[in-house]
Amino acid sequence: MKALKFILIGIVFGIVMSKSEAISWYRIQEMFRFQSFHMYGIIGTAVLLGIIIVQLIKRFDLKDFKGNSIVIAPKEKGFVRALAGGTLFGLGWALTGACPGPLFVNLGYGFLTFAVVIIGAIAGAWLYGYFQDKLPH
Repeated sequence: MKALKFILIGIVFGIVMSKSEAISWYRIQEMFRFQSFHMYGIIGTAVLLGIIIVQLIKRFDLKDFKGNSIVIAPKEKGFVRALAGGTLFGLGWALTGACPGPLFVNLGYGFLTFAVVIIGAIAGAWLYGYFQDKLPH
């Protein structure tokens, strides 16, 4: 029953993603071709909202759904790592036409080809977890 609020948040997230056209392959291609501000506005809004939420978590010591404190660890500095990770993420985003959040929304809309992308994303996350201790961090 505790998970119900998170399921509802996920449903609202999916509705917002679809209504804002953030799941549209055409909108994503417009962004990568610098033809439209639409996606940059959505991403900028998400970054601003993320900053506000992180500050609220820190200031009010908010808890997760199990009642544990949410700890936000400081990030290590590393321009090359951020550049490499961002490049891989951006290439995947440009090739598939979706970032990880909208993958499930697209699948829910009936675009079954996104099942292949989801399987690839899960396999990539599993591979990272398997080789994490062998990778440079």
